[in-house]
Amino acid sequence: MRIGFCGLGRMGMNMVARIQRGGHEVVAWNRTKSKQDALLKTGASWAETIEDLVAQLAPPRAIWIMVPAESVDEMLDRIVPLCEHDDIIIDGGNCRHSDTARRFQRLAQHGIHLLDCGTSGGIWGLEIGYCLMIGGEVAAYDRLVPVFSALAPPDGFLHVGESGAGHFVKMVHNGIEYGIMQAYAEGFELLQTSDYSPDLRAVAHLWNQGSVIRSWLLELAERALEHDPKLESIRGSVDDSGEGRWTVHDAVDLAVPAPVIAMSLFARFASRQSDAFSNRLLAALRREFGGHAVEECGR
Repeated sequence: MRIGFCGLGRMGMNMVARIQRGGHEVVAWNRTKSKQDALLKTGASWAETIEDLVAQLAPPRAIWIMVPAESVDEMLDRIVPLCEHDDIIIDGGNCRHSDTARRFQRLAQHGIHLLDCGTSGGIWGLEIGYCLMIGGEVAAYDRLVPVFSALAPPDGFLHVGESGAGHFVKMVHNGIEYGIMQAYAEGFELLQTSDYSPDLRAVAHLWNQGSVIRSWLLELAERALEHDPKLESIRGSVDDSGEGRWTVHDAVDLAVPAPVIAMSLFARFASRQSDAFSNRLLAALRREFGGHAVEECGR
């Protein structure tokens, strides 16, 4: 089939290439033209404008948008007036599921279908495929199965429920990811700090040979430690892209205890602080009630 694709960022370009490999045709647009040459090498067609992209697709159209959550409404404002009844828009980024449900209702008023497709695979998806968690109308989902099949490995895509369900499942997936990564980080710091000084890369490799904690993330830890055994080339400041926060918010709203995910999110916040005020207050309190020594600084 022929599909439109908007957004050629870290994942988008590789997704276009994989769709093309699956025997489909892609017409792609990006906010900047810097990706044009790389796109054409995949065999896809370049659209100068969103209007050009829509014009190159025969109705009923399918248009995949792969942009940050804060840009989705803007993209829909530009695309929806150009679409026709029974067209499908697929939102493959990480969006708040409640926003997706709102957008679904908005598009339905125009007879346009919205599928939310939580997409996992990162920069490795071109090689191994993408795990796709898809919400929305079953009939619209069924029409896009050939594209999902091209993007995903075997058994790597699933219709998980009504509109918003795809982004909700992906949100929880990312919350779990936060917790797993934090556990690995703490465990390897314990190994690094101990008197035994094991080869951390070798341990990561060992644990992936039948251990109950083996995983792809552990393979990536081995890769990182192979290139930089003491991780001296990077700072320990860890950003978050929003899904962990949303997971914790929903856990609170649903009264579901999720302490590991919550603490892993807070650990990321702490990683960005240097000489945090909270720690200075802790030191001051110990000095006040117990006369404990503090480290003075020349502020």
